[in-house]
Amino acid sequence: MICADLKSWKDNPVQYWKNTPKDAQEFLVSAMGSFYEGKEELQRDEAMRSCGIAAQTIMLAAKSMGYDSNPMIGFDPDKVAEIINLPKDYVISMLMAVGKQTKPAMPRGGQLPLDKVVFTDKFP
Repeated sequence: MICADLKSWKDNPVQYWKNTPKDAQEFLVSAMGSFYEGKEELQRDEAMRSCGIAAQTIMLAAKSMGYDSNPMIGFDPDKVAEIINLPKDYVISMLMAVGKQTKPAMPRGGQLPLDKVVFTDKFP
């Protein structure tokens, strides 16, 4: 399961900049509050971005070790949150299975051609 703390920017912001030079650390930590405060959509967007990056890294690491993976949606997030006792300010991004496949994956349906999803400099 890939989850994120929507308020991590508030609880301990220095943890994200602990290896930066002191002056950069002071600036960035002091800027986080005004950047995220009162912007719930931005907080959720950042959490989902971070979870997506983490999920892709897990999937690539699993593949490099000979395992298969599958990110999943289509579950009841409220029920799963209840089962795992998810803290109040956390959100579930996705579930992920990692293991050895027992049969080949189904073909992907509806994948758009690259010219529909990749643009250079601007939208057509």
